[in-house]
Amino acid sequence: MEKGTTKRADISKIVSDYYSKSIEGHISFGTSGHRGTSRNGTFNDIHIASISQAVCDHRKANRVIGPLFLGYDTHALSKPAFKTALEVFAANDVEVVIHQNSEFTPTPVISFMILEHNRHHQNRQADGVILTPSHNPPEYGGFKYNPPDGGPADVQITDMIQKKANHLLRAKNPGIKRISYEKALKSNDTYEKDLIAPFVDSLHKVVDTDIIRDAKIKIGIDPMGGAGVHFWEPIADKYGFDINVINTQTDYTFSFMPKDHDGKIRMDCSSPHAMANLVKLAQNFDIAWGNDPDFDRHGIVCPSGLMNPNHYLSVAIWYLLQNRSLWKTNLRVGKTLVSSSMIDKIVNGMGRKLFETPVGFKWFVKGLLNGTVAFCGEESAGATFLKKDGTTWTTDKDGFSLTLLAAEILAKTGMTPAEIYDDLLIPHYGSPYYKRVDGPITDTQKSRLLNMTPESIKANSLAGLSINNICTHAAGNSAPIGGVKVSLSDESWFAIRPSGTEPKMKFYIESFGGEERWQKIHDEALNLIFKT
Repeated sequence: MEKGTTKRADISKIVSDYYSKSIEGHISFGTSGHRGTSRNGTFNDIHIASISQAVCDHRKANRVIGPLFLGYDTHALSKPAFKTALEVFAANDVEVVIHQNSEFTPTPVISFMILEHNRHHQNRQADGVILTPSHNPPEYGGFKYNPPDGGPADVQITDMIQKKANHLLRAKNPGIKRISYEKALKSNDTYEKDLIAPFVDSLHKVVDTDIIRDAKIKIGIDPMGGAGVHFWEPIADKYGFDINVINTQTDYTFSFMPKDHDGKIRMDCSSPHAMANLVKLAQNFDIAWGNDPDFDRHGIVCPSGLMNPNHYLSVAIWYLLQNRSLWKTNLRVGKTLVSSSMIDKIVNGMGRKLFETPVGFKWFVKGLLNGTVAFCGEESAGATFLKKDGTTWTTDKDGFSLTLLAAEILAKTGMTPAEIYDDLLIPHYGSPYYKRVDGPITDTQKSRLLNMTPESIKANSLAGLSINNICTHAAGNSAPIGGVKVSLSDESWFAIRPSGTEPKMKFYIESFGGEERWQKIHDEALNLIFKT
């Protein structure tokens, strides 16, 4: 095998290990739920049974008596985890709604269905669970819980679920109610519904489908073997779009995927390596895009190539603030503090207010739900925004609306999002050089990051620039960021935080002095943080 490549996933072994591998570690909810792999015993049947029972206990304690919308993506472990979860939910007499014929269900569809139900049933609030590890490699599994607000559960809820689930895990089954999958499917409380049509029929409320149709935009799509693969044909049929889906395969090994930069298969729609199949066809389309397996992220491909996620977020915000006449002018624009400060410049330049939060989409849910946040996005290519009338669309990341928006932008302006960024935004706001690098982290370094205060840093300059600001709490909601962000006098900045799901350090740097200054910041920042 060549250096830097990875073996094709052994699906039968992955699934077998899910049921038989000994338990390693504990259940931990990071920024996007619990993730792990059966290969090392961090994502097993007992993990999911324990988490599912903890969700049932949480629902009972908080009187959530409406249906639970249950979905899963195309990873090999997602279907076994779906079965485990349904067995526990049914045994606990939870009303469960699943996609008909046990079809895959994207994350934004679960969020949408929760909100649609709760809009009409104030006294029977619904919630949801999605079995997905997002863009992680084929051998991974994940469990995400969305409470009645429709978005990712906040820290208080996940802490309670995590604590209860770990207690059940240590007890090795006592306290977990469960029936067979066959009985669960036939339960009077399990309902199969078409979850495609309600979502597809409502898309015109969030994007201008008429202008896309009338402009005859030629669209290319790579679902990357994800849960939304069967949504594009109904979308094309309903709205008259010219859509070419270049790959309709679903395969637990994701063997059709080009390998990522490190030789691993990773369905990351923000990676030019993972998106290579679509990028090489870019010239065949006016606009194209891809999505990750649970369709909560987007990757926009223009004829010039794959857009940097920060660049597209900047263009989307610039466009929406000018083309949503029913949005109130006092609405805020949300971004995580590790997203590009190009967004800050655009929002300020258009006379709007910024809402900056720590990493994690959960911080945006309340603002999206009450309609005070118009748009929110993360540097990792996840975002959503309000309907055209200013009401809530989803409170979780939505890869459908963000990609269709790219077609709307092209149809309305006659320019691709890449052309808008290069020809309109850069001349006006400057050209930042942004790059994230990940590396190992020691327990000592992690502890220092988690316990830092602005006063921990004694220096007043870095890379020949004055330090303007040091923050360990987000400006928008004063929540701890789990690390530190340092802003410099030329508007460059860096941030360092430990990963919530892996033993590594995430190091974000944005330079307004080009790649050379980026490198200087990179070379000096770690010493500044860990040696002072």
